Amino acid sequence: MSPRRVLAVLAIAELLAMAPWFSASAVAPTLARVWQLSPVTTAWLTISVQLGFVGGALVSAIFTLADRLSARRLVAGSAAVAAVATVGVALSNGITMGIVCRLLTGAALAGVYPPGMKIAAGWFKEERGLAIGILVGALTLGSASPHLVRWAVSPAAWRVVLVVAALSALVGGLLVFLVPNDGPYAAPSPPFSLAAAPRILKDRAVALANLGYLGHMWELYAMWTWMAVFITASEHARRGSDADVTGLAALVTFAVVGSGAIGCWLGGKYADRWGRTLITSAAMMVSGSCAIAVGFLFGSPLALLVPLLLVWGVTVVADSAQFSAAVSELAPRDYVGTALTLQTSLGFLLTCATIYLLPRVAAAIGWRWSMSVLAIGPAFGVWAMVALRRRPESLQLAGGAR
Repeated sequence: MSPRRVLAVLAIAELLAMAPWFSASAVAPTLARVWQLSPVTTAWLTISVQLGFVGGALVSAIFTLADRLSARRLVAGSAAVAAVATVGVALSNGITMGIVCRLLTGAALAGVYPPGMKIAAGWFKEERGLAIGILVGALTLGSASPHLVRWAVSPAAWRVVLVVAALSALVGGLLVFLVPNDGPYAAPSPPFSLAAAPRILKDRAVALANLGYLGHMWELYAMWTWMAVFITASEHARRGSDADVTGLAALVTFAVVGSGAIGCWLGGKYADRWGRTLITSAAMMVSGSCAIAVGFLFGSPLALLVPLLLVWGVTVVADSAQFSAAVSELAPRDYVGTALTLQTSLGFLLTCATIYLLPRVAAAIGWRWSMSVLAIGPAFGVWAMVALRRRPESLQLAGGAR
């Protein structure tokens, strides 16, 4: 099988397998009513996934599972567990069981996302940024898909959204077995070593790439998680609080989050040519500016607001894959899977803070200007990538394009 066919199969598999991520968030307004949740408690439906992912990723990194096990089998098995946990949410009768299932979902998806990127890195060397960019674009669409299903069904059919996400994950996990192996550029399985993770974290160049990723993650998942609420608040400010805009907000959120797939493709295409530090810095400058500018269009007609949101949706994730590609190029070859798992675990741990923080900021100053706090992350991320560009190790990035 050619690398491009492998990438196509892997992208479809990861798109389907990541559907459980925002499955509960997509039906959060209904769950909040059915389970009588406050806005902060509702946030835990997403935060619990992030925490579960961090826990699963840390276990994987400590025991170097992504490098010592078959990445394809790890993805397939983890996707199956995520599917079962998502069905568990549909069968839950309250927030306690729901959060337990969401924690398990996140832990399982830690065996889907980083190993999937490792497989892509194992099949591509010259166009690695584009390959991982396409893969993350597929992950983005997969994460957004529950919002589309939610728009297509009535609010009362919230369990349908969860069951569809679970079936999607199961099919995605099975598709990974069509990939013949972990790739010609994948290193042989290394021996178990507890020192591997600390050694990776101490590497200065890898640390800067990870700091850039943290700046990016400060913004990304809080924006994705609360986009539907922001749009709803904006429409209520324009049309009145009695207007039913739940379905409309779900559709716009799908478009905004899903548009990130275009950004991932463009980011990968041009990062391979012009350099990872340049493209990531440019993407963060635009997305950070959008986080500030969106407040000025709050309450405006969607014809004015949506174009800005789409620009934000494209740029907020355009750099994501390039941080992963950078780590795969800077880290020791035999521990690429562990390095990617460490990077994502740190990033998703940070997202818990911003997902929890944003509704509290909104309660204090209103949703109009709440998104502006997300611009802090991209500003910090730009600094880190400029610092990385000045180091000699940056010549390892994108074939010397930096």
